[in-house]
Amino acid sequence: MNKEILAVVEAVSNEKSLPREKIFEALESALATATKKKYEQEIDVRVSIDRRSGDFDTFRRWLVVEEVTQPTREITLEAARYEDESMNPGDFVEDQIESVTFDRITTQTAKQVIVQKVREAERAMVVDQFREHEGEIITGVVKKVNRDNITLDLGSNAEAVILREDMLPRENFRPGDRIRGVLYAVRPEARGAQLFVTRSKPEMLIELFRIEVPEIGEEVLEIKAAARDPGSRAKIAVKTNDKRIDPVGACVGMRGARVQAVSTELGGERIDIVLWDDNPAQFVINAMAPADVASIVVDEDKHTMDIAVEAGNLAQAIGP
Repeated sequence: MNKEILAVVEAVSNEKSLPREKIFEALESALATATKKKYEQEIDVRVSIDRRSGDFDTFRRWLVVEEVTQPTREITLEAARYEDESMNPGDFVEDQIESVTFDRITTQTAKQVIVQKVREAERAMVVDQFREHEGEIITGVVKKVNRDNITLDLGSNAEAVILREDMLPRENFRPGDRIRGVLYAVRPEARGAQLFVTRSKPEMLIELFRIEVPEIGEEVLEIKAAARDPGSRAKIAVKTNDKRIDPVGACVGMRGARVQAVSTELGGERIDIVLWDDNPAQFVINAMAPADVASIVVDEDKHTMDIAVEAGNLAQAIGP
């Protein structure tokens, strides 16, 4: 039994909160790297560690190909089938070779590979953990404030970035502040998983209403569209799937409590709630309220509308 290998696996697994299998795989890669250094030629090596005993075997292998271009790493299909008729291109021919000793030098090599593999595993875990939360509101603590972005600490070795364009105008944060935002992108990159959060996109407005208005989560109400001038004003279009419920009133809430909670989170953004209509012309009339629409000309080919209002209603139609 190789107790040293088992001890390394246990220690790294506990320290990094990673599955033991990931550490075993990292060690196998590290031992293969250490073995290759013993050879002058560039060879391919596979190491297999017994998960229970820690003992390991080492194999030199050749990739089965139609035409050999790397003689130290490849073998022709004809030669491979001479030994085993079941071989096909893409398979490997293996010979067991002497394993390296798990000594100080091997351990140093192993540590380097383990660090790299652990980072890759941590990155993959972060991606897997947050991929399923894309489009949802998450909360983080400001870790670092730069000129162009803010770094959030999400816990569990995960960080997110809020770019300047994803913040509200005149919004300032300090390290230690708690921030809510919508996770809109998860990108695995070499330097670490990049999680991007926004407070300025319409999705933030929609998700806040989803939190404040239970009927939306229950699918009694639907938000059909949303538009924002971040930090200034916004509109959402809502419809009801239950004719007994007023969708606009439900989103406004008792004494405006629901819409006010959303507005406060968005720095006082003024929010208009509009009744959705499947008829585009009627929907535009609803969206222009309280301004009265004098006429609408619809160009179905260009998907545009020309809207006219009385001069006295122009300010209401355009807004401040």
